[in-house]
Amino acid sequence: MHRNRGSFGRNCTETMSCRWGTELWDQFDNLEKHTHWGIEFVERYTKFVKERSEIEISYAKQIRNLSKKYQPKKNSREEDEYKYTSCRAFLMTLNELNDYAGQHEVIAENLTTHIICELTRYIQELKAERKSHFHDGRRAQQHIENSWKQLESSKRRFERDCKEADRAQQYFDKIDADINVTKADVEKRCSLKARQQAQLKHQVAEDSKNEYLTYLQKFNKEQNEHYYSLIPHIFQKIQEMEEKRIEKVGESMKTYAEVNRKVLPIVSKCLDGMTNAAASIEPTMDTKQVVESFKSGFEPPGDVEVEDYSLSMRRTVSESSYLNSRGEGKPSRSNSRGKLWPFKRNKGSGPEDCSHLPPEQRRKKLQAKINDINKELQKEVDQRDALTKMKDVYVKNPHMGDPNSVDPRLEEIGQDIDKLELDSRKYEAWLLEVETRLAEKSDPHRRQSGLYDSNATTPVNNNCAPVNRESPDGSYTEDHSTEHHLKSRSTDFDDDFDDEDPLPTIGTCKSLYPFEGQNEGTISMAEGELLYVIEEDKGDGWTRVRRNEDEEGYVPTSYIKVFFDTNAKGAMTYI
Repeated sequence: MHRNRGSFGRNCTETMSCRWGTELWDQFDNLEKHTHWGIEFVERYTKFVKERSEIEISYAKQIRNLSKKYQPKKNSREEDEYKYTSCRAFLMTLNELNDYAGQHEVIAENLTTHIICELTRYIQELKAERKSHFHDGRRAQQHIENSWKQLESSKRRFERDCKEADRAQQYFDKIDADINVTKADVEKRCSLKARQQAQLKHQVAEDSKNEYLTYLQKFNKEQNEHYYSLIPHIFQKIQEMEEKRIEKVGESMKTYAEVNRKVLPIVSKCLDGMTNAAASIEPTMDTKQVVESFKSGFEPPGDVEVEDYSLSMRRTVSESSYLNSRGEGKPSRSNSRGKLWPFKRNKGSGPEDCSHLPPEQRRKKLQAKINDINKELQKEVDQRDALTKMKDVYVKNPHMGDPNSVDPRLEEIGQDIDKLELDSRKYEAWLLEVETRLAEKSDPHRRQSGLYDSNATTPVNNNCAPVNRESPDGSYTEDHSTEHHLKSRSTDFDDDFDDEDPLPTIGTCKSLYPFEGQNEGTISMAEGELLYVIEEDKGDGWTRVRRNEDEEGYVPTSYIKVFFDTNAKGAMTYI
């Protein structure tokens, strides 16, 4: 096919306005491949953004799980650690990290909404538009090819008819030459017929020529319209589609950057929060908090006095009836200096009055309990006031509700308030007790006098620790300075031992904590051990117990749980 290509080529770099319809008029197949690649590129970029969004979601989830993992658990030891500024700073960092993870979730959400969903929808539209344009292009190309085929067919027919007309003319010329020679009638008739045949063929050839010229003119017109109108128009639409695609990709890339930039201020605030948390750490305050947490309120133990075992060799039986009754030949439990702090606090919750704690810690615990009770009490009071106002409204406006319907709840709240007030008074009494003891310890004169007046001033309380017998970790210190007090009670104790009949049991007890009795008149016991009670606490914080026929002595009252037998008549039964 001979196509008039003309001077279609124009340098795009010179004109700065390339038109695919004129520059790429003969590149239909390449444009089809290129636009197909363009759609694949958009799909690939969409997949990239989708995977980035999934990474952001996964990262945010891992960050949140990490933050949650290190958050303090409720009602655990970790929660108590956050009274230190460093631990509070760490908690603030975890909270900021949680917000930081939220910003990555925002990135993932915005990428999905503004890019992934948008490009997915656009790709479908782009495919449909591309299909429509190339369908029009193929139809135009098919039309011009059909027109070309018609032209070629008429051309071949014209050529054939011309050849047949030439042969007929040659045949006639040959016969006519023979007639002039022979002059025969038969040949005359053949010559006439050949002339007619030649004229017919010439006419057919002329008609074929006219038809060929018609198709040629039609084809040229259609070809000119095809390459200068239809194809440029279709290719221009394809070019606009491609430029729009490229612009869409550019907008998506810009949105991609903006999505990340939009969260930067909040991310910066999160990082600033972490920095401020670090700046809030105060080492001095933390070390002071250690003092507040573990200060027992006890005084350091005094000097250990000499234990002169040679004195026992010079004692008479009357001077040492206690030792004789327990067996003079028995070795002492302590061959060396006894432990100053003979037992540790139990890890359990302890008694309600917190008497198992050192004085200072007990005071803080009781104060905290009182504060909690007051908060609950205020809530109940506020709720009672609100219900009282509601009842007044119902009384004034019966159509709004029945006033009697509020009474059961008011009665229930009243009972709760009474219980809370009772608990508050109980804890306040315990708090007053421990504060009084702390004040006595801080005043040497009062502390000295309190040692001798303990029988008159110390209330009988099974859960109350004995005065001046506590250690810094919440235990008792068997201080030899109190030995005089024990010996004052050991007089009766010696006399009891001199009697042939031992004291009857008045109940049983279970030791709550281990105790190493190293002073005269005391008895050691293990945690959880069962003993018989033979003499109850007389106000000095000591209870007399018996293990078996040969072992009995005093133990701290606050370290046992006593079960008095009201029907006991002194039966001699040993554990």
